[in-house]
Amino acid sequence: MLTWIDVIKFTNNGNPAPDRRVEKSEEEWKQILTPEQFQIARLKGTERAGSGAFCERHEPGLYGCVCCGTPLFDSREKFDSSSGWPSFTQPVKANAIKYEKDSSYGMIRVEVMCNTCDAHQGHVFPDGPEPSGLRYCINSASMQLLEDAQQEATLVLGGGCFWCTEAVFQRVKGVTGVESGYSGGEIKNPTYKEICTGKTGHAEVIKVSYDPAEISYDDLLRIFFATHDPTTLNRQGYDQGTQYRSVIFFRDEAEQALAQEIKTEMQEYYDNPIVTEISKLGAYYKAGADHQNYYNDNTEQRYCQAVIEPKLNKFRSLFREKMVAE
Repeated sequence: MLTWIDVIKFTNNGNPAPDRRVEKSEEEWKQILTPEQFQIARLKGTERAGSGAFCERHEPGLYGCVCCGTPLFDSREKFDSSSGWPSFTQPVKANAIKYEKDSSYGMIRVEVMCNTCDAHQGHVFPDGPEPSGLRYCINSASMQLLEDAQQEATLVLGGGCFWCTEAVFQRVKGVTGVESGYSGGEIKNPTYKEICTGKTGHAEVIKVSYDPAEISYDDLLRIFFATHDPTTLNRQGYDQGTQYRSVIFFRDEAEQALAQEIKTEMQEYYDNPIVTEISKLGAYYKAGADHQNYYNDNTEQRYCQAVIEPKLNKFRSLFREKMVAE
């Protein structure tokens, strides 16, 4: 999750590399954009407050750059800022947006652009809601609502040591990425050493990116419940502490209701009560590089053989049809 500190670092020290670049001449952009879109996206204009097409729209979807179609913002991060422009708390990816200092009109602001094609989107301010504290104030004319088929969804959950859950979900069809991290705690930017004390309130979690057209949210939760022990409070095997609790972090009421429904459904497979926590997703922090792709990079390590491999074998036996080819 990006914060104002990250924005300032990008602005002062350079932006992250984009996944791709799209470059066209001014005349080529004029051929594919309306006059209003060209004025705002290519000439850094600003639409009149309250006049944008996306000010009052809240349907699910991804908002992409009007010029190149790159996904920039998720509708689930959209909020009513009463500013007169669509507002978001986060971009879809850290490298989706480009940041530059803007000193026009006698003010010092941070301009945000599409990192793929440099199209002007608007500005970002440090007066947004927690946990990020960011408000991306964006022109409607700089965006387009992408088709649902282009969406990539995410799910944050914890099932004990994140090395284990990461290894399982890396092998699920429809999952496009798995990242280990921390969520549910009270301090910002926790270190692994701090997490291990069990005093920060964070849980070791994974952020699963997936294609809803290939795998559903509820099927991901069924795999989650079946591949760890959701009946042990703050413990998975020898790993003990609140950082190893079983938890599902939801983004909205629909996900909350579905998580509770699947939890109830899965209870019939366990003799003891399921104690999995279902909580609103707050700040999420990516773990260090040495905690990413852990099993795949350390398959011969003793912990991987003794703890992770049995979980993978259980996944293979229960969900063979949902596995990627090994």
